[in-house]
This record gives sequence, structure tokens and C-alpha cells, in this order.
Amino acid sequence: MKPGNSTFSALGTTIFEVMSRLADQHKAINLGQGFPDGNGPPDIVEAAASYLTHGWNQYPPMPGLPGLRQALAAHNARFYDLTVDWATETLVTSGATEALAACLFGLLEPGDEVVLFQPLYDSYAPIIRRAGAIPRFVSLKAPDWTFTEADLEAVFGEKTKLVLINNPQNPAGKVWTLDELTLLSRFVIHHDAMALCDEVYEHLVFDGRRHIPLITLPGMRERTLRIGSAGKTFSLTGWKVGYITGPAPLLAPVIKAHQFLTFTTPPNLQHAVALGLNKDDTYFTGLAEDMARRRDLLSAGLRAAGLVVLPCAGTYFLTVDLAASGIAMDDRAFCQHLTEKVGVAAIPISAFFEVDAPTHLVRFCFCKRDEVLEEAIRRLGAGIV
Repeated sequence: MKPGNSTFSALGTTIFEVMSRLADQHKAINLGQGFPDGNGPPDIVEAAASYLTHGWNQYPPMPGLPGLRQALAAHNARFYDLTVDWATETLVTSGATEALAACLFGLLEPGDEVVLFQPLYDSYAPIIRRAGAIPRFVSLKAPDWTFTEADLEAVFGEKTKLVLINNPQNPAGKVWTLDELTLLSRFVIHHDAMALCDEVYEHLVFDGRRHIPLITLPGMRERTLRIGSAGKTFSLTGWKVGYITGPAPLLAPVIKAHQFLTFTTPPNLQHAVALGLNKDDTYFTGLAEDMARRRDLLSAGLRAAGLVVLPCAGTYFLTVDLAASGIAMDDRAFCQHLTEKVGVAAIPISAFFEVDAPTHLVRFCFCKRDEVLEEAIRRLGAGIV
């Protein structure tokens, strides 16, 4: 029989699946996979359940329920002073990963080049390659995870079609600064390129920082699509409700790609997410404050266990520097050892690199219940190596 597609056939089992299986096998606390272990805001869950019983359970409109798209437009205006036409500039997708795929398939042609910043989410490069485009990588280096003008000059060129960023960034816990975004926007505009912004952690920004969408910078409104996620904003990762905001001409081919990927998203979940986006500001500030508290709890425990923890400005994740901690193992060996011998699972950050991966950094997830984090800290405190 002839083989399957070479891009996907060549991919191995993801590190997340490998470490989760290993955690199950050894009854380890899984601080590897990035999902909260609660059940989300009760009022949103109840709204979804009620709509399932009393609402419409047939195909909703392909671009999404009007109520959710209107809520999304209002959300952009409220938090970012961004005026959006809900009818032509929003799209609801079955999760942010589908949103990414729809954008990449809808915008790219074979031979186009895409600028990426690593460490990066593992779906980016395979989809870009399957679309026939060529990824060009900028490597961000710990502990500050920033880049220079020279880094951009090395990857931008006449074939650059798109730049894809994750802000706030998994796994680095980085929140992009205005200076970084301004420098990037200058390159995007100069090369007449587009920008795709994975902003699923937009409301998980800590210590008084402010999330700045690239689309709000001068000259970027007409050339940027930004992706959000109800899964991250409402701690409901299993719902797989994502959304895209951007100019109608850029969004039009993305909508066509979405039509042939998933076509639509469960209407009861869309209805509930619309209610969630209309929550008052205390919900969103409370979400960030609670997650920052969990970050501090785990960070203190990791430090007490003798590990050097890098700064974290947002997301669900902390990074530990093994070399600075005096640990000679590489990240994959350490994560296997930690899972099997200590009973705590983490993720090697080398898995988030396509080229030139560092091997001394490990990611821990802190979006867990206090008692889970405290037990992990207890196990770590009993001895790591």
C-alpha cells in the first residue's frame, strides 16, 4: 500500500502524550500537560447544559452564533479599544488549534515563508509544512526570551508571507513588550507581510502587566489576525471553542478553510462562552490573580527543592534551569527520572524547538488545585536526584 502523507507520517508521538502515559504508569502528579484540573465557572457550565436541553442542537451558522460573535466584538472593544464588525471580522472555531490550521491553510501558498519564534506550540510547523510553506525560525533564549533586530533581519526576506507569534508565550511564560511588538511590526509592514497572533493566554498576564495585541499597533490593523480561546480564558480546555478576529479580506479565505475543517462548533458551548465573555471585569482580574498565586506557590516549592526558576510573566507555566541548578542531566532524562523516581511529571522544553534546542530547561504547569501543587512540592522536597 502507498504511504500516508509524509509530513504527518514522519511525526512521532507527542512529548505530552509520552509524559502523560509515563505519569499514569508511575502514579506521578502530572505537571506536564497544560490544563486546569477544575470544572470551570459554574454559571458558564450551567448555561451550556441548559442550552443543550432547551436550545438549538442542529447546525449553527458556519461562522458562529451571532451572540458569540457580538460578544467577541464587544470584548475587543472593552479590553483593547479595538472596533470590530462582528458580522465580517469574527469567526468561531472548534478550538484555537483549529483556528491556527484554518488560518495557515487559508493564507499560505506553496513556497511562502513563515517567521516563527521558538520555543513554540507543536502544531505550528507541521501545518505550515503541510500547506507547502517554509518555516523560518527565530530562537528566543532564556532567561529573558527576547530577540534583536539582527535576528529578524536573518529570517525576513522577499518570500516572507506571514509571521506567527504566541503572546503570552507557552512555554516561556513570556509577555511581549511594546518595544518588541513595535520592532516586529516594522518588519511585517516593510515586507508587506501578514501577522497571525496566537493570544490564547491573553487574560493570564501577571504582576500588573498588560497584554498588548499586535493588531492594535499602527499599521497592523489591516494585516493581522488574532486568535483567542475560551478554553484558556474560562478554564474549560475540553470545550474546544476558539475565535479569530481580523480584517474581512484577510479572514475570508480562513472562513473557507474552516468550512472544510470542522464547519462549525457545538451551539450550546458557543452560547455559554458568549455569556462568559460578557462577565464583568472582576472575573478576568480574579482569573489572573488566582493563577499568579498558584505560580508563586509552585515557584516557591521548586526553589525550596533547590531548582533555579526563571521569571514567569504569564500563561500556565514555569521554567526551571537545570544547568543553573547544578543538575547534569539533560531535560528529557531529567523529566523521565522525575516522573519515575520522584512522582512528578514535567515537560522538556527541547520538545518546543524545531532547531538548535536547548537541553537544560524544563517546563512545569501550575494551573492545578492547591492540594495537587502542595503534594507535588512535598514530593520534590523529599529529594530530586
